[in-house]
Amino acid sequence: MLPRRRHYLAAVLPCVFWMWPAALASAVELKPVLAAAKSRPKLPGMGPSFRQQVEFPTGEAAGTIVIRKNARALYLVTGANRALRYRISVGREGFLWTGVVKVGAKQEWPEWRPPLEMRDRQPGLPEMVPSGPYNPLGARALYLHDKGRDTLYRIHGTNDPKGVGFDGTSGCFRLTNTDILDLYRRVEVGAKVVVE
Repeated sequence: MLPRRRHYLAAVLPCVFWMWPAALASAVELKPVLAAAKSRPKLPGMGPSFRQQVEFPTGEAAGTIVIRKNARALYLVTGANRALRYRISVGREGFLWTGVVKVGAKQEWPEWRPPLEMRDRQPGLPEMVPSGPYNPLGARALYLHDKGRDTLYRIHGTNDPKGVGFDGTSGCFRLTNTDILDLYRRVEVGAKVVVE
């Protein structure tokens, strides 16, 4: 048994020493990549789920979204007098609106293109923020349309898990990423949205 071990070591050790410089060189080449990864901001969390099954007396059909701005709540009607309730952020003073619209489109990891009016108010905003975990629209977005036209308002996630439950948007409705992922899979394009 001992001679076989010697033969094995005699065969393997030169390979290990031959590969060592290449492995060391690869590690040296990775240093800038690792340093860049460490300098990036920490990936945002998905945030908690605030979804609750609740009693919800309404004449709206299942699949309808009802947004109650004053309660900072979005309700997805699930059946007779039942709904899923999600905590949301709503428009700040001057950006509140009411009406009946439809979900005109759905997007996973949407890009964000701040409207010109928003960029005029906040000159530091870019024309476009690419999709991904640092995008302010978060993991999913429901695009709200009125008579077939994009309103530029969205029901969307957020890359800030603490960014729900208050008045702070420019008219959109913001959920945690965890909750928008859940809502997104339940809502169909064409769904009615009532904003009260």
